[in-house]
Amino acid sequence: MQDDARLPHLSIYVEYIHKAMHGSDTGAYDAEGRFVPPKFEEIFTKHAKVRPDALTSEEIEEMILANRDPLDPQSWSAPEGEWGLIYKLASDKQGFLHKDSARGIYDGSVFYKLEEQRTSSARSDM
Repeated sequence: MQDDARLPHLSIYVEYIHKAMHGSDTGAYDAEGRFVPPKFEEIFTKHAKVRPDALTSEEIEEMILANRDPLDPQSWSAPEGEWGLIYKLASDKQGFLHKDSARGIYDGSVFYKLEEQRTSSARSDM
């Protein structure tokens, strides 16, 4: 756990993300924790209908349903929470989760970007 984490129970350690694999995930990480770019791209080629570079909340829900493993119903709730949180954290004001933001979730870079936006917004409010 990080001592400086604002929400220590919500800390995300990208280097261990592969340990959270489940039957209904996207396959964007392999069993050893390596990012699989073709599987990530597949998220958008299969499910991004309104814009090819972004997902709406409805498209995310469609993806979650399409990825459900019928033989592993216990894994069905994990993507709901994961993608729900990703969407809330990184979607824009028009309701789009852009590909670069989603990619940033996978490599951890979006969290630094969100923190930068939060601190710059807090400074402008002063």
